[in-house]
Amino acid sequence: MSGPARLLVVGSINADLVVRVPAHPRPGETVLGGDLAVHPGGKGANQAVAAARLGADVALAARVGDDDHGRVLLATLRREGVRTEAMRTSPGSSGVALITVDDAGENTITVAPGANARFGPEDVADLVPAIEAAAVVSLQLEIPLDTVRTVIERCAAAHTRVVLNPSPAVSRHVLVSGALLGACDPLVLNEHEATTIAGEGDAREALKVLRALGPSPRSIVLTLGPAGALITEAGAEPLHIAAPAVTAVDTTGAGDAFTGALAWRLAAGDDLPTATRYAVRTGAAAVRRAGAQSSYPTPDELP
Repeated sequence: MSGPARLLVVGSINADLVVRVPAHPRPGETVLGGDLAVHPGGKGANQAVAAARLGADVALAARVGDDDHGRVLLATLRREGVRTEAMRTSPGSSGVALITVDDAGENTITVAPGANARFGPEDVADLVPAIEAAAVVSLQLEIPLDTVRTVIERCAAAHTRVVLNPSPAVSRHVLVSGALLGACDPLVLNEHEATTIAGEGDAREALKVLRALGPSPRSIVLTLGPAGALITEAGAEPLHIAAPAVTAVDTTGAGDAFTGALAWRLAAGDDLPTATRYAVRTGAAAVRRAGAQSSYPTPDELP
């Protein structure tokens, strides 16, 4: 493709090391799992690949290490149709995620950031032309917070729409003090992230807290797993988007598939409810197969 990408994803890229287990180990417990599988992952890369599978014109800005994982990850992006002109390589190791998946398809994830931790605010200057040309910039929190803040500042200056998934979840103090929330349109988060950030035990009550923060996000999308998603926009009543019924095999990366699809449809000109309906269908399709990127659907595979 020529010209700048319509969707720019700025974030993390990892090698996912996955083991299936009958049940997640408790503290001090050892369990035997299945064979180790290695897959491309990282929230930024996942979002970009999910969007590309759906036909998006999407670029990823991220850092890999100069190791075997990094070379494989770059090759995978190119094979998937993700533009890599904004990718950078750092000395040292690439990011790695250690993932266990139980028989119910639920996962736990521990991330060793590697090169992701070296994606600093000083790297953002090179991204300004891509930020200015993009319709949407999508971000997560697996890269340094100062880098995320700098990207959001550049987006505000360029009037580029920001989609932020605050994962891994941080406190609301961090988001407010970092001036991250006010630019989000939308803030995309799951129930765990919502309650962690807002300090409320109920996700819907957490939404009220997030809406009351100053400055609050312009819009919020709360993902509800098999129950779909809930949208709140300024001046409007919350809108529930139901999800199609599917049998979950593996939930790994489903939230990233949702966010990548949502960001792409917003970049393509859809309004938030329409984009969310499409994203809900994408997330539902993703849980029907094992893995993260390997599970992501093409448009004709959506339920």
